[in-house]
Amino acid sequence: MNILILGSGGREHAFAKKIAESDKVSRLFVAPGNAGTATIATNVAINPTDFESVKALVLENAISMVIVGPEAPLVAGVHDFFVADEMLKHVSVIGPKKDGALLEGSKDYSKQFMEKHQIPTAKYQSFTAETLEAGKKFLETFSPPYVLKADGLAAGKGVLIIDDLEEARSELEEMLSNEKFGVASSTVVIEEFLDGIELSVFVLTDGINYKVLPSAKDYKRIGEGDTGLNTGGMGAISPVPFADDDFLQKVEERVIKPTINGLQKDAIDYRGFIFIGLMNVNGDPYVIEYNVRMGDPETEVVLPRIASDLVDLFEGVATQKLADKSYEVSSQTAATVMLVSGGYPEAYEKGKLITGADTIEDSIVYHAGTALQGNQVVTNGGRVMAITSLGDTIQEALNKTYANIETISFEKMNFRKDIGFDLV
Repeated sequence: MNILILGSGGREHAFAKKIAESDKVSRLFVAPGNAGTATIATNVAINPTDFESVKALVLENAISMVIVGPEAPLVAGVHDFFVADEMLKHVSVIGPKKDGALLEGSKDYSKQFMEKHQIPTAKYQSFTAETLEAGKKFLETFSPPYVLKADGLAAGKGVLIIDDLEEARSELEEMLSNEKFGVASSTVVIEEFLDGIELSVFVLTDGINYKVLPSAKDYKRIGEGDTGLNTGGMGAISPVPFADDDFLQKVEERVIKPTINGLQKDAIDYRGFIFIGLMNVNGDPYVIEYNVRMGDPETEVVLPRIASDLVDLFEGVATQKLADKSYEVSSQTAATVMLVSGGYPEAYEKGKLITGADTIEDSIVYHAGTALQGNQVVTNGGRVMAITSLGDTIQEALNKTYANIETISFEKMNFRKDIGFDLV
């Protein structure tokens, strides 16, 4: 079959590499893709939220399956667009419809969903500009630090964790009255701070059945020791050592099953990934947030550990026969480290020549913010490449990754030298 992946980052390159291994694929397209996807698929320079252009591409190339990488097209309703179109409704879309995508598109909705279906999460209330003063009062019911979350999509920047009460009040006003995050913060969720260790668990579901994918932990801060500004992710490890069988059993019973059952009870036909951001609080799982797609850079450590045919699993999702599909996971550990542009996550330059990445043999190079300039690969984003290795231990996987990073170079290249520091 012909398959289209929507997106342009490391996650999408990881999908492309895994999908390209399947005997079920005839031709693979990525829109818009990057310099890495260009080596294994046909890149098409269209915006994933331009649904009419996506439709033209699908019809012109007889595409029968679309995998949606980022959240924006899902929240905007790309799956609904396909279902409503007579010429497209036969095409399988891996990713939820708009009602399911609200789990990520609205923090307030997702908290209501958790509360309704008795899924463990932090205590919270939601506020708007009209209830700003009540919000300031509600902050006083918590001990610091104070957690403020913009309700809508804010490109990963809409969560503030603040130690000082006065500063928290001021930031709440900035978000609600002065539109600090635009329309995304017209509603703000104030929630209790959970003190524990963060991790992510991923589920692939056809709306009835599900497969639990490998757990992962990513590192969001730019600086060593988890310091400095938040980024889209500087590296990741899978599996997470402290997420043992006992803890994952709790996650399945208390979080995954109630989530899948809750979607069914709410008549939401959900087919795709559920990314569950969790906090391990003294051995008990609490949900921090849902995302409705795979994470980045977590995809770059989760997919290399899946030994099964990913396209076969996706066919199970589309036909609601996921339970019948073979599913195996490697026991090895995967570690990825992100190479980023100098200045990221603030201002950075693009167009820097990348050398050495094509000489690496015992690690996987996933392109993220890259582009082709003639025959040369250049930087085209803040997060440029993810270097992933497999090993029998975290340390072995990290050693391979860091050794291979030594051969890659571009001007002002930056990376964290301590990924996995808290797990080794």
